[in-house]
Amino acid sequence: MGNSKAYPVLRTTDVTMAYTQAKRLCALLAERDDEVGLFAELQTVADLRQLAGVLPEAKFDYVEVRTGPAGEYVWFGLDITTADDTTLEQYLPLYLLEDVPRDSVEERFMKALGRGMAGIGWHGMWPDEPEADHYGSGKYDGVQVVFHGDDSQWGRWTEYHTVFVHVNKFGDLARAQKLAARIGSEVLGEPQLGW
Repeated sequence: MGNSKAYPVLRTTDVTMAYTQAKRLCALLAERDDEVGLFAELQTVADLRQLAGVLPEAKFDYVEVRTGPAGEYVWFGLDITTADDTTLEQYLPLYLLEDVPRDSVEERFMKALGRGMAGIGWHGMWPDEPEADHYGSGKYDGVQVVFHGDDSQWGRWTEYHTVFVHVNKFGDLARAQKLAARIGSEVLGEPQLGW
């Protein structure tokens, strides 16, 4: 039970650098899950159409809960490919939360992002290093990049893109520092609540 500890190890305004450094960290995982988690908030019709082009089967929904006349939840159900811009505009902002096969769309997803907050999460397991008392945890370990955010839980929007390393629920600052050093960086703050 519990969540991982997410240590910020890179913060930049360069989206490509954030993505590239996150992928470098992924290469250090001893094991990686077959799926990758994607998240995005879409603020404009152009951003929505661009991301729908990358993920044509994705399910989009309202950022804020909407209810119908009887108090029932209302889900977004328009076909983005056939709806006109004026119609789509009234439903924004929207979000998507999708798991996709690893190495299938991550780079295209990153290139399609607009100004909304987004993220990619690679779950896996860091290698065991008994001599340093570091042990991998398949439940907690991984790498995450949050575009236009500095919170692993997708908090407030910023100009920055932040890369996090996730470790066990007790935290492992020494391991996070070692991983940050592998990309020429350092731990940039306190651990955050992870996944």
